[in-house]
Amino acid sequence: MRPGGFQPSVSICIPVYNGEAFLAETIRSVLEQTFRDFELVILENASSDRSDEIARSFPDPRIRVERNRETLSQPDNWNRAVQLCRAPLVKLLCADDLLHPRCLELQVPPMRDDPSLALVASRRHMIDEQSRVIVPRRGLGGGLVGTHSGSEVARRVIRNGANPIGEPGNVLFRIEQFVTAGGWRSDRRFIMDLDCWMRLLQYGEFLGLPETLAAFRIQRGSVSAENEQAIYDEQRALIEELGSSGAFDVRSLDVTVGRVAAPLGRARRKALFSVSQFAARRDEKETADRAG
Repeated sequence: MRPGGFQPSVSICIPVYNGEAFLAETIRSVLEQTFRDFELVILENASSDRSDEIARSFPDPRIRVERNRETLSQPDNWNRAVQLCRAPLVKLLCADDLLHPRCLELQVPPMRDDPSLALVASRRHMIDEQSRVIVPRRGLGGGLVGTHSGSEVARRVIRNGANPIGEPGNVLFRIEQFVTAGGWRSDRRFIMDLDCWMRLLQYGEFLGLPETLAAFRIQRGSVSAENEQAIYDEQRALIEELGSSGAFDVRSLDVTVGRVAAPLGRARRKALFSVSQFAARRDEKETADRAG
């Protein structure tokens, strides 16, 4: 609870480590929300850059900045960021991603009014290092717009071979169910988001909104770009786990299709990173040309 006994409707938490390049832009995208009843928790992971200074430079009273004494692993830092939240609804936003101004306005009411929902997600843009849209309106393919049971979502995730739900920035969840489900798993570091979404969907239904309400930034040298094989291996392991766990009504045909689709999902990810790298090299060339 906040001082005075006031509790916000929703918490947005930003775990940040050496994120000075984009952190201010990310924070501004939160503060520009049309839905105003939120708190913003920024967990600074003992960075060596100006991340802490930037986080504390915003005077908005809804912002609370916490700092780790030592650098935690990404899963531990993400879990602590959620643990610091005070609201029943939570969104984790990576320190280089962005929210559309109406994101909370459109995502909070369905979750607040319908206790049967475990997740609300939207589409998101893929953006480059200059915040330019390189792939618009991505996600929720294969019929994930609308309300669906956990089993329906599991079958679509398996058949997709990648992450059709999306990253944390375009997803809203309940903190109580997050804790019960076990939070972010360190043994699924490269698909922590999708792994968590599927465990949360054991506690309720999924709502996919057709609007594009977030932006996921693809950078050169990002964790995803550097660890493609690990992503692929964890994705394949998740497909097998969903197919055999019994938590969802998944057919053997779904798993067979998923095994075939996993390499296609890998190819799509590689294509995204290639587009981002091309844009970055073009920017460098234009900068060099101007300087010369």
